[in-house]
Amino acid sequence: MARNTFGDLLAFRAVALEHSFTRAAAQMGVSTSALSHTIRGLEERLGIRLLNRTTRTVVPTQAGERLLQAVGTLFDGVEAELASLSELRDKPSGTIRITTSAHAARTILEPALIPLLAQYPDLKVELSADAGFVDIVAERFDAGVRLGETVAQDMIAVPIGPDMRMAAAASPAYFERHAPPLAPHDLARHNCINLRFPTYGGLYAWEFEKD
Repeated sequence: MARNTFGDLLAFRAVALEHSFTRAAAQMGVSTSALSHTIRGLEERLGIRLLNRTTRTVVPTQAGERLLQAVGTLFDGVEAELASLSELRDKPSGTIRITTSAHAARTILEPALIPLLAQYPDLKVELSADAGFVDIVAERFDAGVRLGETVAQDMIAVPIGPDMRMAAAASPAYFERHAPPLAPHDLARHNCINLRFPTYGGLYAWEFEKD
């Protein structure tokens, strides 16, 4: 089948429905002579006349009626499907996969998802809580949520929550046995619980600001 056959069939359908080359050409935004040439070429390739032309009107032949019925069903189905796809712009549906840390899942994503999923019941969200770094493209995630300092340089990042501050803390029972630290370097002689990210390559280094 020639590459332009679908375009030729659209042209034939327009002429057959309008019963006029002039009106069909105006509808398609082409010249009448170009449209006539297209139909003539289609008829020559098929080896059969599709339209009977008079000075007043254009009507399909028996073969043309048969073809019009066939392509009409085909193109009506395509147009209906395109219309249904357009509706998805206003009605989100499908599955979204997000890789995130457990903290972000609990404090930011889950509270935001409750009203979102209630509003759009056809939407499904999969959260994968992982402390390691994930290649969201290779792992087929739609988005990833991580701390700002750990975002890869080639990724497009936008903030979705407030700035987060962390603090080192200990229980009163611990300080009954150990003197409280007065400066960050004092922590080197304390029993500290730290994090090791699977893909970080070492223990996470605590960061402190003045005062």
